[in-house]
Amino acid sequence: MNGLGGYQAALPRSTAGSGSAGFTLVELMVVVVIVAVIAVMAGPSFSEASLNSRLKSATNALLSSVYSARGEAIKRNVPVRLCASSDGASCAGSGDWEQGWIVLDPNDVVIETQNPLPSGYKATSTGGLTLTFQPSGLASTLTTFKLCRSAPEPGGQEREVRISGTGRPTVSKTLTATCPS
Repeated sequence: MNGLGGYQAALPRSTAGSGSAGFTLVELMVVVVIVAVIAVMAGPSFSEASLNSRLKSATNALLSSVYSARGEAIKRNVPVRLCASSDGASCAGSGDWEQGWIVLDPNDVVIETQNPLPSGYKATSTGGLTLTFQPSGLASTLTTFKLCRSAPEPGGQEREVRISGTGRPTVSKTLTATCPS
C-alpha cells in the first residue's frame, strides 16, 4: 500500500515534445482570414441597416409631430399649424422639411420643435411648407410627405406619410429610390 487506500495518485504528465498542445501558426492564420472575410461581408450590410434606421427615425419624428399638431388642435379647439422651420421659432418661407419643423398655435406660440434631419436625408411635401389642422382634427389639405436618403448614395427605401382629409396619417414604405439630391 502506498498510503492512499490502494489508489495511486495521478501525476501530471509532461506534454513537452508531444505536439498536441495549442494551435499551429497555419491554423491561427486560417481562422484570422475567415474572420476577416466575414467582417468584410457584414460591414456594408450593417452600414445600410444603420442608414435605414435613421430614415425610420426621421419618419417617426414627423409622424409624432403630425399626431401632436392634430391632438393639440382638437384639445385646444383652435387651428394648429405644422410647418417647416429653419430656426425653430417661425415657419420657413422656402426650402423643404429636412430643415426641421415646428407645431404652432394660432398665436404663433411654438408647441413643439423638431431639429433638422441628418445630413443626406430629404423630406418633401405635396402640400407645401404648412399643414393646418382644424379644431375638429381635419387637415386643411391632403398632404403626402416623402422622406428618403439622398446621400451617401440614394437608398432603396423611402417612407411616405399621407395625411388624409380627416387628418389621420398613414405610413408606407416604398422602394423607388428616386430621392432628389
